[in-house]
Amino acid sequence: MPALTDHRSEPREALARRLSNEFATFSSEAVRRCVADVHARMTHLGLDATPARVERMAREHLLGMVNSEPPSGRPPGDPDDATAHPNALARGAQGTGGDKDG
Repeated sequence: MPALTDHRSEPREALARRLSNEFATFSSEAVRRCVADVHARMTHLGLDATPARVERMAREHLLGMVNSEPPSGRPPGDPDDATAHPNALARGAQGTGGDKDG
């Protein structure tokens, strides 16, 4: 695919490395594919695939995959538990809406 090897691939590679470090549960190849897929989808839809937009969309996709794993699929106390991910914790706190006293 020539579109993935042009001069714009350098920022995508840096982004894939950053996200790969953040989402260690996934192989670096899976993260690279996710970044490339997000970029291709945005381009296909006629959206401006800026590095910031691609990063945001790829992060959302990876978070969705982390959060969609059923708890029964994780060993108890697993450090890769979705609640251990800083972004998952921040999102969980944003969506509660209830009072703090329970």
